Amino acid sequence: MEKRDGSLRIVQVEIMLLAFLILFGILKWLSSKTSVFAAAGGGEAETGQAAAEEDFIRWVDFNVSDEALSQAYDYDIGTYLSENHVNWIELLAYLAVQYGGDFSRYKARDMAEAVEKIQSQGIEALTENLKYYDYYREAYEAVLGGMVGVYEAEEAGTASGEDESSAENKVWKQVYGLKAFSPIAKGFPYSEYDDFGASRSYGYQRNHLGHDILGQVGTPIIAIESGTVSALGWNQFGGWRIGIDSFDGKRYYYYAHLRQDRPYAERLEEGDIVQAGDVIGYMGRTGYSTEENTNNIDVYHLHLGLQLIFDESQREGANEIWIDVYPLTRFLARHASETVRNDRTKEWSRRYQIRDPEVPHVSGEE
Repeated sequence: MEKRDGSLRIVQVEIMLLAFLILFGILKWLSSKTSVFAAAGGGEAETGQAAAEEDFIRWVDFNVSDEALSQAYDYDIGTYLSENHVNWIELLAYLAVQYGGDFSRYKARDMAEAVEKIQSQGIEALTENLKYYDYYREAYEAVLGGMVGVYEAEEAGTASGEDESSAENKVWKQVYGLKAFSPIAKGFPYSEYDDFGASRSYGYQRNHLGHDILGQVGTPIIAIESGTVSALGWNQFGGWRIGIDSFDGKRYYYYAHLRQDRPYAERLEEGDIVQAGDVIGYMGRTGYSTEENTNNIDVYHLHLGLQLIFDESQREGANEIWIDVYPLTRFLARHASETVRNDRTKEWSRRYQIRDPEVPHVSGEE
């Protein structure tokens, strides 16, 4: 009898434990859905003046894989000028709804099926009743909006017996494609891994809100996107650094730990407009010091950060949104800016120019 009672108690405990785990799983699932809901700007209960004042995205967890980025981009390019052009950002946003924003579940066949649906039904009809599509569309547009479009690119000519990269032998071609560039100049070695969120302790304990790309001192650093230089100078955490705002105000690119003594491209100043692919500085290991021009970082690397801004209240302070750019740098490796060295000044510059229509007052060849 005692054995039977003991067995019964064990069964009861196991049932209670199972019920607890099921309840915990349900609560966790609901919590994850609520976080996306909150990031999207609230819901029906959030009405009146408070909702009107906070009608912007307050958080983005961008975890689209480089594989998904590459394949969505290829679909976009492959269908351009066709009757059923597939926009890569809309495609990724549609998949994000299916995945609940978690691209660790990504499969190429899911994207292929999504493309078929978009082309047969149209993106508007397909997403009309998808509750979080607008959120993902706006969030991903903020990340990727300046990267693909129509622009003019300078290319080597075909005349024989001449230096194909000489100014006399270059031609301009209008293209639709990737306007953004890898942050590392073409041909320079580097290594990277996903270190976003890793622990940092200089000054205070915090998470690493950027991506470190390791390489050689003096490696030319490239502007990923066209924009305006809004920050230039010393920062005790980042050392010599550059901040560039995108023209739409949604993205702030942060390039840090630049080279000691000569960190920046010649004549670069705050307020300058740079084009994607321009050399803006050189890799170093400055920073972690209140004293300017100090090498206090252990290894030569570029710290690259990307901040999203949906409202000016997010530009500085506790509401800042920094995203993991590791998938982006892997994706952008397909488009690296070729550079040449001036032996007299020891400065590097891009070999081929572009004309980005987003750049104000671009006219004539450089």
